[in-house]
Amino acid sequence: MHILEHDVEFVEENRECSYFDDEISDIRYRYIHKCTKDDYQNMLEHGWRRFGKMHFVPECKNCTKCVSMRIDVANYKFSKSEKRVFKKNLDTKLYIQPPSLTLDHLRLYDKYHNHMNKKKNWVYNPIEPSEYDRSYVQGKDEYTKEFLYVRDNKLIGVALVDILSKSISSIYCYYDHDYENLSIGKFSILAQIKIAKELNIPYIYLGYWIKDHFSMGYKEAYNPFEVLVNRSSLKEEAIWEKYDENKK
Repeated sequence: MHILEHDVEFVEENRECSYFDDEISDIRYRYIHKCTKDDYQNMLEHGWRRFGKMHFVPECKNCTKCVSMRIDVANYKFSKSEKRVFKKNLDTKLYIQPPSLTLDHLRLYDKYHNHMNKKKNWVYNPIEPSEYDRSYVQGKDEYTKEFLYVRDNKLIGVALVDILSKSISSIYCYYDHDYENLSIGKFSILAQIKIAKELNIPYIYLGYWIKDHFSMGYKEAYNPFEVLVNRSSLKEEAIWEKYDENKK
Protein backbone atom coordinates (compact mmCIF):
# COMPACT_ATOMS: atom_id res chain seq x y z
CA MET A 1 0.00 0.00 0.00
CA HIS A 2 1.60 3.25 -1.14
CA ILE A 3 -0.23 5.22 1.53
CA LEU A 4 1.94 3.58 4.20
CA GLU A 5 4.92 5.49 2.84
CA HIS A 6 3.31 8.61 4.31
CA ASP A 7 2.17 9.58 7.79
CA VAL A 8 -1.52 8.93 8.44
CA GLU A 9 -3.77 9.71 11.43
CA PHE A 10 -7.22 8.23 12.00
CA VAL A 11 -9.66 7.15 14.73
CA GLU A 12 -11.25 3.73 15.02
CA GLU A 13 -14.55 4.08 16.87
CA ASN A 14 -16.82 1.56 18.57
CA ARG A 15 -14.27 -1.24 18.40
CA GLU A 16 -14.31 -4.25 20.70
CA CYS A 17 -12.43 -3.46 23.90
CA SER A 18 -9.24 -5.47 24.42
CA TYR A 19 -9.70 -5.63 28.20
CA PHE A 20 -13.43 -5.72 28.99
CA ASP A 21 -16.10 -7.78 27.24
CA ASP A 22 -18.82 -5.24 28.04
CA GLU A 23 -16.95 -2.13 26.91
CA ILE A 24 -16.51 -0.40 23.54
CA SER A 25 -13.31 1.48 22.81
CA ASP A 26 -12.24 4.33 20.56
CA ILE A 27 -8.58 4.42 19.55
CA ARG A 28 -6.67 7.19 17.77
CA TYR A 29 -3.84 5.97 15.56
CA ARG A 30 -0.90 7.69 13.94
CA TYR A 31 1.15 5.78 11.39
CA ILE A 32 4.52 7.54 11.41
CA HIS A 33 7.02 6.49 8.79
CA LYS A 34 9.95 8.11 10.63
CA CYS A 35 9.32 9.26 14.20
CA THR A 36 11.83 11.69 15.69
CA LYS A 37 13.01 11.36 19.28
CA ASP A 38 11.37 14.66 20.27
CA ASP A 39 8.02 13.73 18.74
CA TYR A 40 8.12 10.30 20.34
CA GLN A 41 9.01 11.73 23.75
CA ASN A 42 6.07 14.13 23.49
CA MET A 43 3.74 11.30 22.54
CA LEU A 44 4.87 9.17 25.48
CA GLU A 45 4.19 12.08 27.83
CA HIS A 46 0.66 12.29 26.39
CA GLY A 47 -0.13 8.62 26.86
CA TRP A 48 0.62 7.28 23.41
CA ARG A 49 2.07 3.81 22.80
CA ARG A 50 3.83 2.24 19.82
CA PHE A 51 3.83 -1.04 17.92
CA GLY A 52 6.08 -0.85 14.89
CA LYS A 53 5.37 2.35 13.01
CA MET A 54 1.85 2.55 14.42
CA HIS A 55 1.30 4.79 17.47
CA PHE A 56 -1.99 4.82 19.34
CA VAL A 57 -3.85 6.28 22.31
CA PRO A 58 -7.31 5.47 23.73
CA GLU A 59 -10.01 8.12 23.39
CA CYS A 60 -12.92 6.10 24.75
CA LYS A 61 -15.96 8.31 25.26
CA ASN A 62 -17.48 6.54 28.26
CA CYS A 63 -14.52 4.89 29.97
CA THR A 64 -11.25 6.00 31.56
CA LYS A 65 -10.18 2.69 33.13
CA CYS A 66 -6.96 2.53 31.10
CA VAL A 67 -4.56 4.81 32.95
CA SER A 68 -1.16 5.78 31.53
CA MET A 69 1.56 5.22 34.12
CA ARG A 70 5.29 5.76 34.47
CA ILE A 71 7.72 4.50 37.11
CA ASP A 72 9.54 7.15 39.15
CA VAL A 73 13.04 5.75 38.64
CA ALA A 74 15.03 8.01 40.96
CA ASN A 75 12.83 7.19 43.95
CA TYR A 76 12.43 3.49 43.19
CA LYS A 77 14.00 1.18 45.76
CA PHE A 78 14.36 -2.52 45.07
CA SER A 79 12.58 -4.65 47.67
CA LYS A 80 14.04 -7.78 49.24
CA SER A 81 11.92 -9.97 46.96
CA GLU A 82 13.07 -8.03 43.89
CA LYS A 83 16.70 -8.44 44.94
CA ARG A 84 16.02 -12.18 45.12
CA VAL A 85 14.80 -12.03 41.50
CA PHE A 86 18.12 -10.48 40.50
CA LYS A 87 19.96 -13.20 42.41
CA LYS A 88 17.97 -15.99 40.74
CA ASN A 89 18.98 -14.58 37.36
CA LEU A 90 22.72 -14.26 37.91
CA ASP A 91 23.21 -16.92 35.25
CA THR A 92 20.66 -15.42 32.87
CA LYS A 93 22.46 -13.65 30.05
CA LEU A 94 21.03 -10.37 28.78
CA TYR A 95 21.78 -9.13 25.27
CA ILE A 96 20.61 -5.68 24.14
CA GLN A 97 20.42 -5.09 20.39
CA PRO A 98 18.18 -3.65 17.64
CA PRO A 99 14.92 -5.61 17.18
CA SER A 100 15.26 -8.73 15.05
CA LEU A 101 13.22 -11.65 13.81
CA THR A 102 14.30 -15.29 14.01
CA LEU A 103 12.58 -18.65 14.27
CA ASP A 104 13.44 -18.65 17.98
CA HIS A 105 11.50 -15.39 18.38
CA LEU A 106 8.43 -16.80 16.64
CA ARG A 107 8.48 -20.11 18.50
CA LEU A 108 8.85 -18.44 21.88
CA TYR A 109 6.15 -15.85 21.06
CA ASP A 110 3.70 -18.59 20.10
CA LYS A 111 4.60 -20.73 23.11
CA TYR A 112 4.02 -17.79 25.45
CA HIS A 113 0.65 -16.85 23.96
CA ASN A 114 -0.52 -20.45 23.85
CA HIS A 115 0.26 -20.67 27.57
CA MET A 116 -1.59 -17.40 28.28
CA ASN A 117 -4.57 -18.65 26.30
CA LYS A 118 -4.86 -21.60 28.68
CA LYS A 119 -4.04 -19.56 31.81
CA LYS A 120 -5.97 -16.33 31.21
CA ASN A 121 -8.07 -17.09 28.13
CA TRP A 122 -6.11 -14.74 25.89
CA VAL A 123 -6.99 -14.98 22.20
CA TYR A 124 -4.36 -17.16 20.56
CA ASN A 125 -3.43 -17.52 16.92
CA PRO A 126 0.08 -18.44 15.73
CA ILE A 127 1.80 -15.27 14.60
CA GLU A 128 2.91 -14.83 11.00
CA PRO A 129 6.47 -13.58 10.43
CA SER A 130 5.11 -10.55 8.57
CA GLU A 131 2.88 -9.64 11.52
CA TYR A 132 5.74 -9.93 14.00
CA ASP A 133 7.92 -7.82 11.73
CA ARG A 134 5.21 -5.16 11.40
CA SER A 135 4.53 -5.00 15.16
CA TYR A 136 7.98 -5.36 16.68
CA VAL A 137 10.71 -4.82 14.08
CA GLN A 138 9.49 -2.16 11.66
CA GLY A 139 10.00 1.41 12.74
CA LYS A 140 13.25 0.54 14.48
CA ASP A 141 15.58 3.44 15.04
CA GLU A 142 18.64 4.08 17.16
CA TYR A 143 16.43 4.19 20.26
CA THR A 144 14.56 0.93 19.61
CA LYS A 145 15.97 -2.15 21.31
CA GLU A 146 15.19 -5.72 22.18
CA PHE A 147 16.36 -7.33 25.41
CA LEU A 148 17.13 -10.99 24.83
CA TYR A 149 17.23 -13.27 27.88
CA VAL A 150 19.25 -16.45 27.38
CA ARG A 151 19.61 -19.42 29.68
CA ASP A 152 21.18 -22.81 28.94
CA ASN A 153 22.06 -21.44 25.47
CA LYS A 154 18.32 -21.02 24.86
CA LEU A 155 16.23 -17.91 24.24
CA ILE A 156 13.81 -17.74 27.18
CA GLY A 157 12.60 -14.15 27.04
CA VAL A 158 12.28 -11.13 24.76
CA ALA A 159 11.41 -7.57 25.77
CA LEU A 160 10.84 -4.79 23.25
CA VAL A 161 12.13 -1.55 24.75
CA ASP A 162 12.64 2.01 23.52
CA ILE A 163 15.43 3.96 25.23
CA LEU A 164 15.35 7.76 24.99
CA SER A 165 17.36 10.31 26.97
CA LYS A 166 14.36 11.19 29.18
CA SER A 167 12.45 7.93 29.21
CA ILE A 168 12.35 4.21 28.65
CA SER A 169 9.22 2.82 27.05
CA SER A 170 8.56 -0.81 27.93
CA ILE A 171 6.59 -1.97 24.90
CA TYR A 172 6.09 -5.70 25.25
CA CYS A 173 7.61 -8.78 26.86
CA TYR A 174 7.11 -12.51 26.34
CA TYR A 175 8.94 -15.41 27.90
CA ASP A 176 9.14 -19.17 28.43
CA HIS A 177 6.96 -20.36 31.32
CA ASP A 178 9.15 -23.46 31.61
CA TYR A 179 11.46 -21.05 33.47
CA GLU A 180 8.67 -19.62 35.60
CA ASN A 181 10.80 -19.87 38.73
CA LEU A 182 13.08 -17.15 37.33
CA SER A 183 10.25 -14.57 37.06
CA ILE A 184 11.56 -13.37 33.70
CA GLY A 185 8.71 -10.87 33.20
CA LYS A 186 9.47 -9.20 36.51
CA PHE A 187 13.23 -9.50 35.98
CA SER A 188 12.86 -7.68 32.66
CA ILE A 189 11.18 -4.67 34.25
CA LEU A 190 13.65 -4.63 37.14
CA ALA A 191 16.55 -4.76 34.67
CA GLN A 192 15.10 -1.77 32.83
CA ILE A 193 14.79 0.14 36.11
CA LYS A 194 18.43 -0.66 36.91
CA ILE A 195 19.57 0.54 33.49
CA ALA A 196 17.46 3.69 33.80
CA LYS A 197 19.10 4.44 37.15
CA GLU A 198 22.56 3.99 35.64
CA LEU A 199 21.71 6.30 32.72
CA ASN A 200 19.87 8.86 34.89
CA ILE A 201 16.67 8.35 32.92
CA PRO A 202 13.81 9.65 35.11
CA TYR A 203 10.87 7.56 33.90
CA ILE A 204 9.92 4.15 32.59
CA TYR A 205 6.60 4.17 30.75
CA LEU A 206 4.76 0.89 31.33
CA GLY A 207 1.80 1.71 29.14
CA TYR A 208 -1.76 1.35 30.43
CA TRP A 209 -2.56 0.21 33.92
CA ILE A 210 -6.01 -1.04 34.94
CA LYS A 211 -6.39 -1.41 38.68
CA ASP A 212 -7.20 -4.97 39.81
CA HIS A 213 -7.37 -6.20 36.20
CA PHE A 214 -6.27 -9.85 35.82
CA SER A 215 -3.78 -8.96 33.08
CA MET A 216 -3.00 -5.27 33.64
CA GLY A 217 -3.24 -4.86 37.42
CA TYR A 218 0.27 -6.18 38.14
CA LYS A 219 1.85 -2.83 37.19
CA GLU A 220 0.75 -1.32 40.50
CA ALA A 221 3.58 -3.27 42.17
CA TYR A 222 6.18 -0.94 40.62
CA ASN A 223 5.71 1.87 43.08
CA PRO A 224 6.37 4.80 43.26
CA PHE A 225 4.79 5.68 39.96
CA GLU A 226 2.92 8.57 38.37
CA VAL A 227 -0.33 8.55 36.43
CA LEU A 228 -1.54 10.77 33.61
CA VAL A 229 -4.59 12.60 34.93
CA ASN A 230 -5.77 14.42 31.82
CA ARG A 231 -6.44 13.67 28.18
CA SER A 232 -4.86 16.38 26.09
CA SER A 233 -3.77 16.96 22.53
CA LEU A 234 -0.09 16.75 21.70
CA LYS A 235 0.08 20.56 21.73
CA GLU A 236 -1.42 20.86 25.22
CA GLU A 237 0.17 20.21 28.60
CA ALA A 238 0.11 16.65 29.88
CA ILE A 239 -0.45 16.54 33.65
CA TRP A 240 1.14 13.73 35.66
CA GLU A 241 0.63 13.15 39.36
CA LYS A 242 2.19 10.79 41.87
CA TYR A 243 -0.17 7.88 42.46
CA ASP A 244 -1.65 7.70 45.94
CA GLU A 245 -3.67 4.57 46.60
CA ASN A 246 -5.46 6.34 49.46
CA LYS A 247 -6.58 9.24 47.29
CA LYS A 248 -10.18 9.01 46.23
